[in-house]
Amino acid sequence: MSPIIEINDPAFNGPNTIIIDARGGQDSYQRYLAGHLKNAIYADLDKHLAAKVTDAAIGGRHPLPPINDFSALLGNWGITPQSHVIVYDDKSAAMSAARLWWMLSAIGHTKVQVLNGGLTAAKNAGIVLSTDDYAPNAVAPYPAIHNYKGTVAIEEAGTAAQSEDQTVIDVRETPRYLGQTEPIDLIAGHIPGAINLPYILNLDSEGKYLLPEALRKAYDEAIGKTPYEKIIVHCGSGVTACHTLLGMAYAGIEGPKLYVGSWSEWSRRDLPIATSQK
Repeated sequence: MSPIIEINDPAFNGPNTIIIDARGGQDSYQRYLAGHLKNAIYADLDKHLAAKVTDAAIGGRHPLPPINDFSALLGNWGITPQSHVIVYDDKSAAMSAARLWWMLSAIGHTKVQVLNGGLTAAKNAGIVLSTDDYAPNAVAPYPAIHNYKGTVAIEEAGTAAQSEDQTVIDVRETPRYLGQTEPIDLIAGHIPGAINLPYILNLDSEGKYLLPEALRKAYDEAIGKTPYEKIIVHCGSGVTACHTLLGMAYAGIEGPKLYVGSWSEWSRRDLPIATSQK
């Protein structure tokens, strides 16, 4: 199953389909109520897809929720191992949709896809949006077969960035990577040795993912001969990095890992910081 789905796919009306509207920001719920796909469940980045932050220096600004909490949440949304989950957001998957896709994939759920182009694609297709607050039928907690797979800790990310046979990719905008600006975290710059491949390059002018062949070519040019399983992707807080991990999966690349703490953790640890291209 492709990790990407188009708005005209009949699977949206499938008997086991559950649609999740995943957004972030203080006004995410208001934006959801202003218009979402019919029967889409509201999901909030900070409330549902991240643990409560006590110290961003330990785990970053969006640490993963404990697996038991996530399993209970999925059950409350009516999701079972047989469910076909379709996720979207209003930022071309860069805010929360790709993060939820990654989380579900990381616990072993295989039937999950992200709407190409997100809410904008639905609007452009003439889909009538709903303003109802949709309430799903809860089921038992999701039986996760393991904890989140495919993550690395801060120590491994730092070591990998200095290794000749590993590649650490920073998907933030280039000015943030170069330390020219930092609108969110305390210190500007990047992990020494990490390369910059901004997530926005995954998208075309309509906010949809490039074709798999184009994505594969761009990724391969960036990482060179690094084996896919030795790639680590990060961003500011482990959310937008999932946009590139989704793009990689769409391009047929398997094995890259996520550094969840990302720059929000690294920059708070009094560790080396670089401000120039690798």
